[in-house]
Amino acid sequence: MKALDLDVLTMIVAVADTGNISRAADVVHRSQSAVSMQIKTLETALGKPLFVRKPRSVIPTQDGEVLLTFARRMLALRDEAWAAVVRPDVTGRVVIGVPDDYASSLLPSILKKFSAQYPKVEIQVVGLPSVALAPMVKDGSVDLVCGTRVKGLSGEFIRHEPMVWAAAPSSHDIWRERPLPIAVFLPGSVARENAIRSLERARITYRTSYESPSLLGLLSMVEAGLAVAPLAQCAVPAHLTLLGHAHGLPEIAALELILARSAKSKRPPCDFLAEKIMSELRR
Repeated sequence: MKALDLDVLTMIVAVADTGNISRAADVVHRSQSAVSMQIKTLETALGKPLFVRKPRSVIPTQDGEVLLTFARRMLALRDEAWAAVVRPDVTGRVVIGVPDDYASSLLPSILKKFSAQYPKVEIQVVGLPSVALAPMVKDGSVDLVCGTRVKGLSGEFIRHEPMVWAAAPSSHDIWRERPLPIAVFLPGSVARENAIRSLERARITYRTSYESPSLLGLLSMVEAGLAVAPLAQCAVPAHLTLLGHAHGLPEIAALELILARSAKSKRPPCDFLAEKIMSELRR
């Protein structure tokens, strides 16, 4: 029972979420050997393997999945207990930068829960592409950024966000057109670069029918049946159709979702919101 230390459970969850011991070590700020040793010690204590080791990844076993369920609950209860004690004293303001595609899909429920826990903390959201938020982290214009890893923007790994092709159900098989009409974010967007790279590798001709820094702009073109859009899966509205190999379109590389922090963010309100974002988005 002593082996079920919360720090060890944090490592177990990190390994499961990242699928890689090296990345998990970065998440929990420990060495790769320390994480491997702790997992091996716990497996020895339990008498059962928790992960299947593959050349480039690790996958939870059936027993590992069972433990993960309890580990997430135990860690969430720890966070709630901490918040219940410190909540009355937490005040201040947090400025968080979030690209449109994440702001509309990932953050609303998290910010709602955070505001309920910390009612005295004021939150300001800055909606800009990740590439535009990078310099704002450096100069302290924003405290936190929940966005895609791009050049100049680094931070703590959260998870890989799948990308898909989205189209309107009534678009009359627009994905069959060649050149393929696509609606994409502006140059500098990783989503745009990943999509174009996948089309070029598949030798599919395309034309950029619409460019915009706004998710709403891309969706308006898709809904009008004038283009398909490569988007983070989390940002695709339920009424749109997801396209893939069955429609003759190539797979798109996933986005790397991270949490970046400015030098000025080392204060309780920022710490607690960062913890909330990490715990919620890793589930």
